[in-house]
Amino acid sequence: MDKYASLSHTKWECKYHVVFIPKCRRRVLYGNLRRHLAEVFRDLARQKESKIEEGHLMPDHVHMMLSIPPKYAVSHVVGYIKGKSAIHLARVYGERKRNFVGQNFWARGYFVSTVGRDEATIREYIRNQEKLDERLDQMKLWQ
Repeated sequence: MDKYASLSHTKWECKYHVVFIPKCRRRVLYGNLRRHLAEVFRDLARQKESKIEEGHLMPDHVHMMLSIPPKYAVSHVVGYIKGKSAIHLARVYGERKRNFVGQNFWARGYFVSTVGRDEATIREYIRNQEKLDERLDQMKLWQ
């Protein structure tokens, strides 16, 4: 029973594989921004009592395995993470320091899938996402 988290009257294990992209799938998640965003995502998830179990930032998309308590809707937590991170990026890396809503960084929508029994497979997929993308890019060179 120790692998389950608990609330006052609930034992739970709710994990989700979440993927979202920057607007127009721009390749903007590099270097310092990439390292900085990882911390921002962790802090924002913690504010919603959630945890990023696994994550990887590609240049043009974000993969996360989120553990979200059942009292929160997945859409609420993902929307919060995307919205607040966009505002944070606009303040830190943008020209405007105040009253900026960051509406131009993340694309609308996201992909979500429940993890269930495939947790090890999804963790492996997220960890090796960059290698898989490189291999696919190499295969496209020969077409």
